[in-house]
Amino acid sequence: MDRRKFFKRASVTAAGATAALATPAIAQSMPELKWRMTSSFPKALDTIYGAAETFSRFVKEATDGKFQIQVFPGGEIAPPLEAANEVGKGNIEMCHTASYYYWGKDPTYAFATAVPFGLNSRQQNAWMYYGGGMDLMNEFYATQNLIGFPCGNTGAQMGGWFRKEIKSVADLQGVKMRIGGFGGKVITKVGVVPQQIPGGQIYENLEKGVIDAAEWVGPYDDLKLGFYKVAPYYYYPGWWEGGAMLHTMVNTAKWAELPPVYQSIIKTACQAANSDMQAAYDFKNPPALKELVALGAKPAPYPQDVMEACFKAANETYAEISGSNEWFKKVHDHMMAYRKDVWPP
Repeated sequence: MDRRKFFKRASVTAAGATAALATPAIAQSMPELKWRMTSSFPKALDTIYGAAETFSRFVKEATDGKFQIQVFPGGEIAPPLEAANEVGKGNIEMCHTASYYYWGKDPTYAFATAVPFGLNSRQQNAWMYYGGGMDLMNEFYATQNLIGFPCGNTGAQMGGWFRKEIKSVADLQGVKMRIGGFGGKVITKVGVVPQQIPGGQIYENLEKGVIDAAEWVGPYDDLKLGFYKVAPYYYYPGWWEGGAMLHTMVNTAKWAELPPVYQSIIKTACQAANSDMQAAYDFKNPPALKELVALGAKPAPYPQDVMEACFKAANETYAEISGSNEWFKKVHDHMMAYRKDVWPP
């Protein structure tokens, strides 16, 4: 036998074996998938929209590029406030959205994002991950053909931009305010007229006087959107959003088709993006607030009578809805029992 040919063949065989060992068996068995994720946010809001891109990148990296999720800005393949509805219908595989955008279908949706005088971001995470909140919300989401995982948090939000100064609760009468989620229902009890408007359309409505006030997130995003130019009074706190949580929502039929390893990677990527987003906001908000003040913004706390009136309105609203909506009552009682443990009166 030709020794040179023998050693050449042996080298080729060994190289092939080494290559096979270098690629984990789990990666070799992963199917190639391409999914779409529709966001409820415009691409210009790099932190909140960016959480979906961060999530997508983590999934791609963890699967060696075999599971690719393309993120689309709000309005490109689905209206911003219809993202979860389109996923529930099976028209799109997944979305990145705020659960409370859908409170009009059922107010139970609100608990997964934020509710008035509810939890701060750390408490929201604790309730979701360890207190049974995620399991409870997914029982509810299943009725909508959805499964959801926390995927971002803004932290405590500001309380909104107003064209005119608010000195007392009387100054809120008839104010048309863009306010997201369940907080809009509560604030009607103190005279405000809530408006549900996507983030990318708020400024033009505020500038034209279609609305008198607007809340979005906090200094970093608010600076980008330019609200200070037309509504200089900047109130806090955002009592309806002590820690607004975003979610990745997946169609349940599509979820069931995924290999367990892909399901695990989605959960892990969501949790990583959840932490990353708040860290980004905590870093970016302080310098943005300083810049806003330099540009003429006038930060101020809500008057005490406003806070007291809104707290009373929130509790009245919880009681009213709990009387007619079993899901709402179940989740409300569960969350508030936890809040009482960590934040006793």
